[in-house]
Amino acid sequence: MSAMEEDKATTTASEASSSKAGAGIDYAALERDISSQRAVALQDGKLNAAIESLLNLEKGMRLAADVPGTRKVVVAIVELCFETKSWKTLNDQIMLLSKRRGQLKQAVTSMVQQAMQYLDKAPDQETEVELIKTLNLVCAGKIYVEIERARLIRRLATIKEGQGLIAEAAELMQEVAVETFGAMAKTEKIAFILEQIRLCLAKHDYMRAQILSRKINPRVFVADSKEKKKKEGDNIVEEAPADVPSLLQLKRMYYELMITFYSHSNDYLEICRCYQNIYDTPSVKENPSDWMPALRKICWYLVLSPHDSMQSSLLHATLEDKKLTDLPQFRSLLESFVTMEVVSWDQFWTTYKSEFELEATLPGGKLVDKALEDLRRRVIEHNILVVSKYYARITLTRLSQLLCLPLEETETCLSEMVVSKALVAKVDRPAGIISFQMNREGNDVLNSWAINIEKLLDSVEKSCHKIHKETMVHKVSLKA
Repeated sequence: MSAMEEDKATTTASEASSSKAGAGIDYAALERDISSQRAVALQDGKLNAAIESLLNLEKGMRLAADVPGTRKVVVAIVELCFETKSWKTLNDQIMLLSKRRGQLKQAVTSMVQQAMQYLDKAPDQETEVELIKTLNLVCAGKIYVEIERARLIRRLATIKEGQGLIAEAAELMQEVAVETFGAMAKTEKIAFILEQIRLCLAKHDYMRAQILSRKINPRVFVADSKEKKKKEGDNIVEEAPADVPSLLQLKRMYYELMITFYSHSNDYLEICRCYQNIYDTPSVKENPSDWMPALRKICWYLVLSPHDSMQSSLLHATLEDKKLTDLPQFRSLLESFVTMEVVSWDQFWTTYKSEFELEATLPGGKLVDKALEDLRRRVIEHNILVVSKYYARITLTRLSQLLCLPLEETETCLSEMVVSKALVAKVDRPAGIISFQMNREGNDVLNSWAINIEKLLDSVEKSCHKIHKETMVHKVSLKA
C-alpha cells in the first residue's frame, strides 16, 4: 500500500471514529458560539479575545477527535483574521494551529485551502508572498497537502519570474516532483512539468530541461476515447483548476517548448517532428491559419535535415499530403530534393528567397540562425549524391565544376559526408580522382560471380530449348 493510500485509509478511519466521538456534540451550539465570537471581533474590535475563545473551542473539539467541529473552528479563526484585515495575525494563527499537539489532518487541509482563497485579495505583493511562505512551511513534509504546496510554489515562482528572478523561480519549481502525486489531475501534472521546462529554458539550463521533458510521455496526449470506470478502492483524483489548459492545448505547448530546446542544438529533424505533431492535432488541421504555417515549417526543416533514412521517409510521406497542393511552391521545394538532378544554388535561392524571409512574420517565428548556411550545405550535399548515382569515378576538378564550387570547399563537403556516413567514397588526392564504388569482400565477389554464372547458364539453357523447338517444328514442316 502506498503512502497516499495509507493516508487516505487513516483519514477514513479517523472520520469514522470522529463521527462516533462527536455524536453527542451540539453543532448548533457550536455555530452560535462561533457567531458570537465573530460579533465580538467585528463589532467590539476585540480580535485577540475572540481568537482566544475560539482556540479553546478548537482544543475541545481536537481532543474529542471531532473532525467536523475542529474544521469549523479552524476555518472560523482564519476567516476572522481575514475579515479584520489582520494579515500578520493570520500568518501567526496558521502556524500556531498547524503546530498544536495532535492536530487533525483534515483541519490542517481545510485551513490551508481556506487561506489560499485569500491570496488574490492580499493588499500588496509583499503580503501575498508572506502568506505563501507561511502556507509552504505548514505544507512542507505533509503528503495530505502536497497538491496545495505545489500550487503555492508555482504561484510564488510566477511572482519571482515577474520580478526578473528567473533562476530563483526555476529552482523553486524544481523542488516539487508532481509526477509522484497520485491525487493530482493528469492535466495539472503536465502543466506543472511544462512550467518547469519553460523556466529551465528561460535560464538556458538545457540539460535539466531535457531531463524534465522525459517525465512526459508523448503518448499521454492521445485522449482516451473510452472513459475508464472508477473501481472501488481506486485513488481519488482531484479535478484540475479552471485555469489549467486542456490536454490538446498542453500538447501544443509541450511541442513548442521542445522546438525551443532542439533549436538550441540545431536538431532540424527533431524540430520537424515536433511541428509534425502540432500539425496532426485536429484543432490545427481544421484551421488554415494554423496548419499552413506548421506545414511550411515542416517542409523547411525537412529540407534542412541531413540526409538519412528517417529524413527520406518523412520527405516522401509529406509529399503525399493532399494539403500540400495549397502550397505549390513548397511541393516543388521538396520535389527538388527528391528528383535526381543537380540543383543550381543561385537559381534555387532566387526562387525561394522570398518564402524563406516570409517565415519571420508567420506564427512560429523565423527559422534558426544557421538555417541559411545549412540550406546551402544541403543543396551541395544533394548535388554530390546525384553525381554519385551517375558516376562510379570522377575527377575532383570535374565534380567542383558540376557543383559550381571551389576545389577546397568541394573536398570539404565530400569529406564531411563520408565521415557522417551519408555517402561512400574514396579520394585519391595525388591523382585527384574520387571513387564512389564500395570495396567488396571476397565472399560478396564470389557470390555475385555465382549469381551471374547461374543467370548465364539459365539463359543458355533457355536458348538451347528454343533452338531445339524450332528445329523440331522445321523438321515436321519439311516432312509434311
